[in-house]
Amino acid sequence: MSAVAGARRQARERALGLLYEAEAKGEAPTTVLAALPVDPDPYATSLVEGVERHGEEIDRLIASHAIGWALERMPAVDRSLLRLATFELLGRPDTPTGVVISEAVELAKEYSTEESGRFVNGVLAALAAVTRPPGTG
Repeated sequence: MSAVAGARRQARERALGLLYEAEAKGEAPTTVLAALPVDPDPYATSLVEGVERHGEEIDRLIASHAIGWALERMPAVDRSLLRLATFELLGRPDTPTGVVISEAVELAKEYSTEESGRFVNGVLAALAAVTRPPGTG
């Protein structure tokens, strides 16, 4: 793993934690960011801010592709992770689709339930087909 890839992985992990914390506290993600004593990596900050800024669109996309799953019934970690990866698919065209999906799947396996990796993979693959048609990333 290159230094950039490793830094991005850490930034995604940090962003996931911040999004999860915001949801657990019932606060806006930027409120959680503002309360930190030290600013996180700029990439983590951009992910958290992007998820907040595009939250309604992101949730609508996830809900329409998570067949049989209401957003509010998903494990909170899965929900935060799907929001993060969906924003990356929408707002970070510089990050390859395969990287977005594989990183999200790895984080799901590490931080959520046994079935979460497959679930996250399925939802994101369906989302990617819509947000990044073949040949666009």
